Amino acid sequence: MHNILFLMTDQQRWDAMGSSGGWVNTPNLDRIAGQGVSFSSAVTTSPLCVPARVTLATGRYPHSNGVWGHIPYSVPADADHWIREIRNLGFRTSLFGKTHLHPHGPSDLRDKEDLLHALGLDDVDEIGGPRASTTAMSHMTAIWEKKGLLEAYREDFRERAANKPHVVRPSVLPLADYYDVYVGQQAKAYLSSYDRDEPWFCWVSWGGPHQPWDTPEPYASMYDPESMPQPAKHERDPPRPKGWIDRMFEQRRTFPAFEAGEVGAMRADYAGSVSLIDDQIGEILAVIEDRGEMDSTVIAFTSDHGEMNGDHGLIAKSNFYDGAVRVPLIVRTPGARYSGVVNDSPAETVDLGPTLVELAGGELGYRQFGISLAGALDGSRHREDALSEIEGEFMLMNDEWKIALNGEGETYMLFDRRNDPGEEHNLAGLSEYRSVADAMRLRILERIAQSQVYES
Repeated sequence: MHNILFLMTDQQRWDAMGSSGGWVNTPNLDRIAGQGVSFSSAVTTSPLCVPARVTLATGRYPHSNGVWGHIPYSVPADADHWIREIRNLGFRTSLFGKTHLHPHGPSDLRDKEDLLHALGLDDVDEIGGPRASTTAMSHMTAIWEKKGLLEAYREDFRERAANKPHVVRPSVLPLADYYDVYVGQQAKAYLSSYDRDEPWFCWVSWGGPHQPWDTPEPYASMYDPESMPQPAKHERDPPRPKGWIDRMFEQRRTFPAFEAGEVGAMRADYAGSVSLIDDQIGEILAVIEDRGEMDSTVIAFTSDHGEMNGDHGLIAKSNFYDGAVRVPLIVRTPGARYSGVVNDSPAETVDLGPTLVELAGGELGYRQFGISLAGALDGSRHREDALSEIEGEFMLMNDEWKIALNGEGETYMLFDRRNDPGEEHNLAGLSEYRSVADAMRLRILERIAQSQVYES
């Protein structure tokens, strides 16, 4: 029986790796990709933390689990969860980092461990994300408090929020105490000392590269802002129905007026954050190698959603542009049976649960809507299209097109993916593309109908 290492970041764009975009130095993720299979057209099932993570956990889309946005939601302790299925197969399961499977508001995450145990996790060291760590206590923030770092961290966060949402400057935390280093080092220490008979499943879930742009040195100065790729432009659209994205534009939510050089500075800091996490991944891989277990370990990597980083004048997520909705997705099997394969057929983050259960030797017996990637590791076709949902809206992406529907079922985004990879020309509302839009709207209806949850 193989071990399983599940690596997950928060808010990492699909192109923020050396192997996928070329502008971020990620030798360890590139190594995993070189020994495994990269799904280059992977989509998050929701471009927002809570619904993305709830869907990943339950295998059910927002339209079937009811979690459409950033609401205070807890996955029920008795909910079906694929990690519990892996534990039932005889694995010792562990988590280091963020889950967001329950509210991370003012609370003590150490009091929530019973829920995570019930969902299938044996050994837990949970943290909140960067913002939540200002109010949610954890093993990590307790260490910050003991060292006299917690209040400085809180004040830094307050000042950033009061200034502008995209402040770029190093964290007030020393590198050794930075949250992404903490997560990596806790996982490394756990695996170094693991001496049980059961195979291990280890979920390492970083809080970065989620904003704030607070990467510590030396990573903060690792990249030249002027060398960063230019953001996608936001062109004026032809007349079309309105959607969630228009509320963001109109209210200027996450739509700041960037000053000269600010987008490059954000992207450089973001790249430094990704490289910091990649170095932590390298240290974890070194432990697995020292244990002689690299050839008997499944490795999977993804992120919950992306980050706009200035594309279309936006930061953060909560929209269906590629920067927010496309994510990295890599699966490496023991012995690197499929090495360096790039599968460009659509895939979804919801597919990871059944994939890891199948590679663990099991099968999910409950109703869920992920499709195991195991049959596509040789490069075979996986899905014909990928679905994503947020705030009552739907997006569908296939090889050629991407469409987004508002809450009234109207087309407000339509992009020709082959001829407009930057998504700078929205074709929604143009009569010559009505047949394309109608066909994709019908396909969304089919996907929704096929993934309902109901009692018969």
